[in-house]
Amino acid sequence: MRLTNAKVKNAKPGKKRIKLFDGEGLYLEISPKGGKWWRLKYRFEGRDRRLSMGVYPDVSL
Repeated sequence: MRLTNAKVKNAKPGKKRIKLFDGEGLYLEISPKGGKWWRLKYRFEGRDRRLSMGVYPDVSL
């Protein structure tokens, strides 16, 4: 299920990090303190990697 601007804006932090997936490896990571980071998960040479794409709302959906 794709993320919408309303889902991202209304996402609340929890006790642990929350990941809201958009598809193709892109997800929004929400920290317990409320920070929201766009991340991209991918595989390279058989290992999982993560790339930070920016902070929401500076980088919009």
